[in-house]
Amino acid sequence: MSNSIRVNCTKKNLKLIRDFVTEYLRTLALSDILMNQIVLAVDEICANLIIHANHEDPSKYLTLKVHTVKDQVKFEISDQGRAFEQSNYREPNIQEHIRMGKKGGVGIALVNRIMDKVEFITDGTQNTCLLYKKIR
Repeated sequence: MSNSIRVNCTKKNLKLIRDFVTEYLRTLALSDILMNQIVLAVDEICANLIIHANHEDPSKYLTLKVHTVKDQVKFEISDQGRAFEQSNYREPNIQEHIRMGKKGGVGIALVNRIMDKVEFITDGTQNTCLLYKKIR
């Protein structure tokens, strides 16, 4: 089984990404809840990269690699769009978003709650998001 996928930056490819992650995670015999949470977190990061960092430009690509090391699964999502500046990120008040009926703006907060560790790295041309989740 391949442990990487490369897609162009269009929202229609989010289903391919979800299916790829689901197939990989199926081999790890995880609970449905844990598997769905991980798929959601990866999907959210990929959607943000496609929409916000790459402006849904089909001439741009993102690459997703997944590895299992001991008791954790690691996702590496790379692109060459606008880098996410984690230092400028302020977690929203989710209850306030709900109260005001706001849609959007809570994806990174959700990913931070699902995954054990989230890192954003850039070298000026390539950006990489690393997601880690303990599975045992």
